[in-house]
Amino acid sequence: MRTTRALAATGVAVAVLGFAAPTAAAWDQPTSVSALPSVIARGGQLQITVTGSACTLAGSTVSSTAFPSTPLVSQGGVGNTSTAKVTVNSNASPGPYSITTTCEGRSKTFTNAFTVIGGVRGGIGGSSSTGATPTDMAIGGGLVAAAVVGGGVFWMRRRSEKRI
Repeated sequence: MRTTRALAATGVAVAVLGFAAPTAAAWDQPTSVSALPSVIARGGQLQITVTGSACTLAGSTVSSTAFPSTPLVSQGGVGNTSTAKVTVNSNASPGPYSITTTCEGRSKTFTNAFTVIGGVRGGIGGSSSTGATPTDMAIGGGLVAAAVVGGGVFWMRRRSEKRI
């Protein structure tokens, strides 16, 4: 009977430790990443702030597909934050991007941390990319024709008033 109790107590202890082990091994650093501005054009500069004590150590970096890996600089005396200034690649595609932190040799990715927007095609009317469509040409031609006919009617009417 005593052996059964001892085995049961041992089994319960192993089960409790078994359930606690993944919790103890879980790495929760860093806790957050913010990128300012959160919407940026290609070639712009982002200020990235990482919160987490693990990322205040030397060798911590941030990276993304929109910019190269950049070392984090600890903000001494300002809690557990680190910052980095990065420049978004000039050939980055428009859309949302994730930021990956590497701290203490471990990586953690924060999805949709910032958004890259496309540049404006200056000199050709802003966002125009293909030119006038046949519908645009028909509408413009109709407006020009209406202006010519309206101007002719107005001119003919003014001309007849002078004779009276």
